[in-house]
Amino acid sequence: MLKRLLSNPRFLIAIVIAAVALISYYSKTEVNPITGEKQRVSLTQEQEVALGLQTAPQMIRQMGGEYNDPKVQAMVDRVGMKIVNGTEAGRSKYKFDFHVLADPNTVNAFALPGGQIFITMGLLNMLKTEDELAGVLGHEIGHVIGRHSAEHMAKEELTQGLVSAGTIATMDPNNPGMQNAIAQYIGSVINMKYGREDELEADRYGVKYLFETGYDPEAQIEVMEVLKKASGGQNPPEFLSTHPNPDNRIEAIKKYIRDYEKK
Repeated sequence: MLKRLLSNPRFLIAIVIAAVALISYYSKTEVNPITGEKQRVSLTQEQEVALGLQTAPQMIRQMGGEYNDPKVQAMVDRVGMKIVNGTEAGRSKYKFDFHVLADPNTVNAFALPGGQIFITMGLLNMLKTEDELAGVLGHEIGHVIGRHSAEHMAKEELTQGLVSAGTIATMDPNNPGMQNAIAQYIGSVINMKYGREDELEADRYGVKYLFETGYDPEAQIEVMEVLKKASGGQNPPEFLSTHPNPDNRIEAIKKYIRDYEKK
């Protein structure tokens, strides 16, 4: 069986492509200057900042523009910058800006590389306290400090290489549909795993930042309840979702709170 595979030119090409993708991925190892964690990233911190600044205007347009209320924007800026200035985020190279998006229907918050952070009015209207807002913003700041976007880009490059290798290795002229299905499965499973890990790590950062800035870390749990309510209780199985199930995230957050209380 192995001899037959090694004699197949397509299989040999697939091995080379996969090897190049893996070598390239593992050669991108850097130490996060804030967390000390070894990571595989495709961008420098300066490139992350530039990419975020370039992408922010397009993102704002796609989400219906920014919410035109200076008081609301000032509140979000105040809470966001309190977290930045009171934590390791303020010692980073990132330029944090906070944007309130006018979209009243989408319940979401997200971060671009380098410190551009967004929250929709759809989510903001569901938050009851400043602590809950701090929980949301702390989580997104955690994504930036964790360099999750830069990690994701490196993983995407790895995925593309492995998918190409898988496509070539499984090429069957008599069944092209199966070939496409296998390629899609390889790509989706690789990136699903990392999406869940990033969210849990950002939750941990969020709890840490709430402790460090005097906000109630229990508010992070309330935020999860808000997201659970917004989903209408319709959650796909955790293995097939890029985000952990809210109930599982709540349990993880409770553990993070216990851990920080012991420090």
